[in-house]
Amino acid sequence: MEANTAIDTSRVGDLVLLDPLTEDTLMQNLEKRFQHKEIYTYIGNVVISVNPYEQLPIYTEEIVEEYKNCNFFAVKPHIYAIADDAYRSLRDQDKDQCILITGESGAGKTEASKLMMSYVAAVCGKGEQVNRVKEQLLQSNPVLEAFGNAKTIRNDNSSRFGKYMDIEFDFKGDPLGGVISNYLLEKSRVVHHVKGERNFHIFYQLLSGGSDELLRQLKLQRDCRLYGYLNREASSLHGMDDAANFRAVQDAMRAIGFSPSEITAVLEVAAVVLKLGNIKLGQQFQASGAEACGIEDDKVVREICQLIQLSETALEQALCSRTVEAHQEKLVTTLTVSQGYYVRDALAKNVYNRLFNWLVNRINESIKVTTTEHKKVMGVLDIYGFEIFQDNSFEQFIINYCNEKLQQIFILLTLKEEQEEYIREGIAWTPVDFFDNSIICNLIEDGKGGILAMLDEECLRPGEVNEATFLNKLNQVYKGHQRYESRVTQNDKHIMDNSLHANCFRIHHYAGKVTYNVVGFIEKNNDLLFRDLSQAMWKAKHVLLRSLFPEGDPQKASLKRPPTAGSQFKASVATLMKNLYSKNPNYIRCIKPNDTKKAAVFTDDLVRTQVRYLGLLENVRVRRAGYAYRQLYDPCLERYKMLSKETWPKWKGSTRDGVQALLSSLPIDSKELAYGHTKIFIRTPRTLFYLEERRQQRIQELVALIQATFRAWKCRKNFLQMRKSQIVISAWYRGHAQKKKYGKMKMSALLIQAYVRGWKTRKEYKKYFRSGASQRITKFIYTSLVQKFFLGLKNNLPSMTVTDQAWPPAPYKFLTGPNEELKKIFHHWRCKKYRDQLPPQRKVALQDKLCASELFRGKKSLYPKSLPQPFRGDHLGLKENSKYRKLQATADGKMVMADSVRKVNRGDGKASPRIFLLTKSHIILADPKAAQPKTVITLSDINGVSVSRYADGFFVLHIKETSTAGTKGDFLLISDHLIELVTRLHQTVLEATKQKLKLQVADEFLVKFKQSSITVKVVETAEKQGAAPICRKKGSHRMEVLVH
Repeated sequence: MEANTAIDTSRVGDLVLLDPLTEDTLMQNLEKRFQHKEIYTYIGNVVISVNPYEQLPIYTEEIVEEYKNCNFFAVKPHIYAIADDAYRSLRDQDKDQCILITGESGAGKTEASKLMMSYVAAVCGKGEQVNRVKEQLLQSNPVLEAFGNAKTIRNDNSSRFGKYMDIEFDFKGDPLGGVISNYLLEKSRVVHHVKGERNFHIFYQLLSGGSDELLRQLKLQRDCRLYGYLNREASSLHGMDDAANFRAVQDAMRAIGFSPSEITAVLEVAAVVLKLGNIKLGQQFQASGAEACGIEDDKVVREICQLIQLSETALEQALCSRTVEAHQEKLVTTLTVSQGYYVRDALAKNVYNRLFNWLVNRINESIKVTTTEHKKVMGVLDIYGFEIFQDNSFEQFIINYCNEKLQQIFILLTLKEEQEEYIREGIAWTPVDFFDNSIICNLIEDGKGGILAMLDEECLRPGEVNEATFLNKLNQVYKGHQRYESRVTQNDKHIMDNSLHANCFRIHHYAGKVTYNVVGFIEKNNDLLFRDLSQAMWKAKHVLLRSLFPEGDPQKASLKRPPTAGSQFKASVATLMKNLYSKNPNYIRCIKPNDTKKAAVFTDDLVRTQVRYLGLLENVRVRRAGYAYRQLYDPCLERYKMLSKETWPKWKGSTRDGVQALLSSLPIDSKELAYGHTKIFIRTPRTLFYLEERRQQRIQELVALIQATFRAWKCRKNFLQMRKSQIVISAWYRGHAQKKKYGKMKMSALLIQAYVRGWKTRKEYKKYFRSGASQRITKFIYTSLVQKFFLGLKNNLPSMTVTDQAWPPAPYKFLTGPNEELKKIFHHWRCKKYRDQLPPQRKVALQDKLCASELFRGKKSLYPKSLPQPFRGDHLGLKENSKYRKLQATADGKMVMADSVRKVNRGDGKASPRIFLLTKSHIILADPKAAQPKTVITLSDINGVSVSRYADGFFVLHIKETSTAGTKGDFLLISDHLIELVTRLHQTVLEATKQKLKLQVADEFLVKFKQSSITVKVVETAEKQGAAPICRKKGSHRMEVLVH
């Protein structure tokens, strides 16, 4: 029972408390817990584990700490609880333990075994040696899983062998080592498995994870479809990384202690088994006409022989012939093709089975205990559960026989444990009626008349032996046995049952009726390997393979028949039972909830069948045959003491008397209770549920009382706190008000005193007042303010960027004028600093721009557009163009500017292109086609220049009348670089004549022509009528220039 939580009668954690107890209520309880992710349930100290098929967050380090040294029934059901109980019993009470894990394939037995071992490893001692032993014990799992597990239809990682591990501890509870025993490896899977399943994991892991070099060494190819024993199918398996698992297996083998040569030898033997499946046999005939067989593809045999270092002839003879010894004579007989394939498969199965046994023995050598000190032992049994298939053969027969033995020991040890506890507590023991399956065990294992004994006898009988004679013998011996039936025995009893075929017999096991097909019983029980094969393997120079077949040594050859598989398994089970009887048992019953391996799916029929197989209902009935529930007096009194006024809130006597007084005060029948030495026994779960119900009611009453008391205490506490706060606040407020009033009075007094002292001082000072004192004081104040202003200005000067217009304002009005002057001085000084650091070329360019600014800024709209355009001077490329060589010679190295302009005709206003050359002494207008000067004007003959205020390139070059060029009149020109042209003309004229160029900016100006004068008017229009200004003659004395 989960002692710290309320009991939910529809979802109890211990099935012993289930009321009423039926198969349906048991199933409902398991299903409800499963749907709530509670996969563990108790039957007393037996744990039922339902495979969740998903990862649950119940195996963390925190959970391990929670269950460490816990009370088994004080926490929720968990596999860690039984692991902790077993470990503490072994460590503290010096009791050897065994943990029996049973269930069908896919129920989670292997995972349960891992969880048990990981928990014990987590809670036991630490240290370098201890950690090494724990690591070796845990690392044995990946190796055995790789070679002993396979994918089946029911389970992707199904254990195809039974395993029992004895873990040995020292007196402190630290692991020293262990011993592993294996049972009944399913070696037939090596040569055959049904579609949808896989062979053993190691084959796929080797092909997927082995390096290219390793595969070449083993003469293997990576494609699984190339191998007959792998059904020539793809190897992919969802959720399983074979390559990563192969690396994990190699790491585990190294951790256990395998040497590199041993690992390589193991993989070579596995490769040999894999390649045996690719041997093809063909039909041949001898000279006598007898049928024989032979190898069709020598390549596979050659590669196998290279791996095991054996001659090809020896292997071929062993596979295709057989040596028979009779009357001290040897006779070699050939085999047919079918017999040859049987021999090939028998060799592959035996090699793999012996390799697996060698692995177990090799692991035991590494983990065995070498000390002679007293050891404590914990055994973990992970073995097949009860199996009922559509077609049950020899394997299911001996598996179910083993489960019968486990059920027998389970019932007997459970009854023994119950009886010992009753005697220990002084409670009268009542014999329990239960089904004793000894009759079934004797039916199978009896030394003289058991089924196994008769099977061995039939295998050894001379003459023709087959399954029919074996079944007839069983029918004769067991025709009256209540647990055996066949078609013959049913006919004798006049029973018609078409489900029981003529070659089958049926046994009524504890878990149900199972029908066995006798076909293959004798062959599988014999499990013979021809001596030729053993001798051939012994001849191989491969050390590991040779050691697997010691009987192949001719010097040790024996004609004695080897023991049968049934007798070997019977002896192993007898040894196992003896081992289990010597230990304190702990049980984990694993259940598979569905066949689809999906989470949260609970198939009722499937689980119900497993419940019957595992005998869970019978188990519960045995547990609750006397008293269903028992608990120590201390926790019982602590849990239920609030139900009686005598024990609440504290009992002062012994706990036994307290529990007796408590239960006596309740309306419970005395027959329901029994008082042991240390425990109280309760007969039926109904009484326990009544106690829990009363406890819940009482808890609600106590909670209400505690809540009311707490609320009253809290309200009084709040009231007292508020009252105390109000008093404090009032005191502080009154004090604050008085302080504030005193402060005002003090300030007033000080103010009055200051005025009075000032008045007295002024009155006294007037006697010594001198003329001019006010001016000095004023001057001092002004000087101080100016000094303060200059010091502040020194620390607050703007940046040295010439475009920065920022300047700190004057703090006083009388400093406004000086502040503006200082701003100008600073700006001029800053500009000078800027100019000083400029290179000569940049300085000349800025001087040109400055001159243009003085001429046009604020006067002509074209000026802002010209600011970003640099003054190039030569816009024609005279030096680069050979066409203008004459013009360049005319300039005589004194050229200032060269540009292309348009000259306006005085008569019709049309413009024609001209080359405009400005030298240091002349202006030259040349024809662009002939590159010949047409007009040369001396700078001293220029009277001025007129331009409009618009953004156009039109300008008038006024010529003095006294000049030689003046006879033709003024020139009307249009330039795309007007600002640069006029600026450079201005600078050149100033330099040549020492006089400024007259510049007229107007919309209308007078222009002198050859014989008359006209008025030119510049008109701005919004319509674009071309790229350049348009000149139109308006009568004989007027011209209009349209610009935009």
